[in-house]
Amino acid sequence: MANPILVELTRGSLVESVHRGAIAIVDADGKVRLALGDIETPVYSRSSLKPMQAIPLVESGAAEAFGLSDEEVALATASHSGEPMHTEKVSAWLARLGLGESDLACGAHASRYEPVAEAMIRSGEKPTRLFNNCSGKHTGFLTVARHWDIATRGYEQIGHPVQQSVAAALRELCDARDLPFGIDGCAAPNFATSLKQFALAAARMAAPDRLETDRAGACRRIIGAMIAHPELVSGTGRTCAILMRACSGCAAVKAGAEGFYAGWIPSAGLGVAIKIDDGAGRAAETVIATLLDRLGVLAADGPARQILRAPINNTRGARVGERRPSTALAGVRLS
Repeated sequence: MANPILVELTRGSLVESVHRGAIAIVDADGKVRLALGDIETPVYSRSSLKPMQAIPLVESGAAEAFGLSDEEVALATASHSGEPMHTEKVSAWLARLGLGESDLACGAHASRYEPVAEAMIRSGEKPTRLFNNCSGKHTGFLTVARHWDIATRGYEQIGHPVQQSVAAALRELCDARDLPFGIDGCAAPNFATSLKQFALAAARMAAPDRLETDRAGACRRIIGAMIAHPELVSGTGRTCAILMRACSGCAAVKAGAEGFYAGWIPSAGLGVAIKIDDGAGRAAETVIATLLDRLGVLAADGPARQILRAPINNTRGARVGERRPSTALAGVRLS
C-alpha cells in the first residue's frame, strides 16, 4: 500500500501538490512510539547518517588524541554551507593532522551560502574540497586513520578499517545483521537501514545509558556538540540550525538528501526517522518541525514556527498558499 500523504501544498483554496512518506519514532528499548507508512524497507539516510559516522572518531580516542573541540566534532556531523566558519575550521583541523585539502576524497562544490558564493564568483576564486558540505565528516575519517596509524589514502573505501568501524557501530546500534550500502555524493559509503532501525539507533544515541561506557560517552559528546553548535552542523539560516535553536537544547536534528530527516531527542529518549517518497526536502522539513512540535520541544514562537506552515509567496511577495502538515500528520499526538 502507498505511504500516507504527510504534507500538502496549497494555492488559493485548493491543494496543488502532496508529498507521501513514512515516519518512525522509537525509544531506546526498541518500542515503536509512532509508525506511519512503511518503516521496514531499507532506505538510505544519506547525510542524516553523519552523527553515526562520527562515532569512531570519538569512541576510538582519536578526537581526544588530536585535541578536537566540540566545534570540530559538530563539523564531523555537518552538511555545512561552505561559509568561512566551516572552511577555515576544517582547513586548520587538516593542518593539525599534517594533511591538506587534497587529502580529502570528496569533490569540490560551490558554497551554499549565497553571499560567499557570489563573492567568490566576483573575485574569480574557485571552490576547493573544503567547500564540500561533507568536508568535516571526511576530516573526521582522516583523524581516525591518523590515530590508528594506518593508511589515509583510500579511507573512503568500503574495505578500509575506518568505514568498517562505522558499519560495525551502526549494526550494533540498530540491531542489523547486514547493511546494504551505496556510494554517497561525497564518495564515502552510505549504509541503508529501515526507518525503524535508524530510529532505534538514534534513540540509543540520544539515551545511551545502556551502551558500553566508551560508546555512551561518544554518543553524548556527538549529540551535545550538534546541539551546542547548530550553525556548524548546517549553516546560517538553514533549517537544521533554526530547529535546533528553537528546541533550546532538547533535540538534535539532521537533514539528509532525497527527503530523509532524523532527530535525536535526549529529553525524551527518542529517535526519529523520516523519508519522503519523492525525495522532497521541503516536505521533510515540515514533517520534522511538526514532530518536534508534537513532542513539546519546539519553541512557541520564532522562525521555526514558519517551517510548520511555510508560506508560499508570489514574485511580489504576496502570500498565495502554504506548505502544511496533512490531516494524517496533523492528527499525530505524542507525549
